[in-house]
Parts: sequence; C-alpha cells; structure tokens
Amino acid sequence: MADADELLRVWSTLAPPEAEAWALASPGPALDAVAVRLSSVPRPFLDDEVSLAALSGDVIGAVCASAAHADDPRVRRGAAIGLWLLASEQLVEPFRPSPAGPRAMRAVDALALRLAPVVDPLDWLSDDERREEAARTFLLWAGFLPAGEDRSTAQALWQARDSLRRSSALAEAYAAHEHRAEIARRLAEARAREAAARYSSE
Repeated sequence: MADADELLRVWSTLAPPEAEAWALASPGPALDAVAVRLSSVPRPFLDDEVSLAALSGDVIGAVCASAAHADDPRVRRGAAIGLWLLASEQLVEPFRPSPAGPRAMRAVDALALRLAPVVDPLDWLSDDERREEAARTFLLWAGFLPAGEDRSTAQALWQARDSLRRSSALAEAYAAHEHRAEIARRLAEARAREAAARYSSE
C-alpha cells in the first residue's frame, strides 16, 4: 500500500492549484443528491477483483490516472466510487447539471488520490460527515459549487470538513507538493513561450 504522502504528491502533479479550482467552479448539482448517490454504491464497483482501468474505460471511455495506483485498495475504492457517481447518471437519473464533462476524470482522481489516502473510502459510505466531505470534494474537482451555495460558503464548508487539513503533517506535506508542482508548471509554460518566441523569430 502506497504512503499517503506519495499519493498526495501524485495528486498535486495532476491537479491545478486549489484556488484555481474554486475560481472556476460554477453552480452545480445539489449536495444531498450526490451524497445520497454515494451511499448506494453497487457491490460490483467495490469489488477489488474488478479492474479499475476496465471500469474507468467502461464509464468514461478513458483510463483515470488513479488506475496506475489501483494496487492500493484505498485508491481503487475511491476511484470506483467516483466512477459510480458518473455511471449512476445512466443507471439511476442524471444530476442537474451533469458532472460528466471535461473535469469528470479529475473529480474521480481527486477522490482516489487526494481524499482516499486520508480517509478510507468505506467511511464515506457509513459516516455522514465523511460522505459529505467526499461529495464536496467530487463536486469541487468536477468544476461545481453545491447548488444554493455561493463560492465563499462552499469553500468554508468544504474546508471545515477537509480531513487533509485536520492532519497537520499531511497538510504541510501536501502544501509543499502543491508548491513544487506549481513551480514546475510555471517553468514548463516559460519554456514553451521561449521556444515559441525562438521559433517565430527564425
């Protein structure tokens, strides 16, 4: 099983800064609707024998990044629960608006790589507060604010339930990973601009 710190490092390289996710979030589905759906994950989605890569391919037509870490049961379950939220739109009823957009895979990976290393996904199914945390995490990284909540309210409520922030050692490590990932992104952008400028001057 991978170290929580290592999984958080992987997540920080995949995700944009949290502040950017909040800035881009728009009104989304009702939090209660997502939380209720979380509590009704079908057993096959939780079956460790089912390939996460195959499940991801079936649900979203691509393999989620967290599939590379599916040997960790927390990651596998976290991603599978996120995939259930997306699959349930066909099997139960659609969310309004639908999270099945360009950020859907990131929302699945957020559950698997940001939340699951800190809180066992099985707790999301049995504990109301952890379920709400999972629902809020999924919505944020799918690009949404819970219906009826403005940005500052949604952010405050999410931070109050964020298990990562409650673990000071992990929170510090995650902040450091996020900072390094942001520096790497900026360097890559600067190199791309420099290469484009060189190319256009030739």
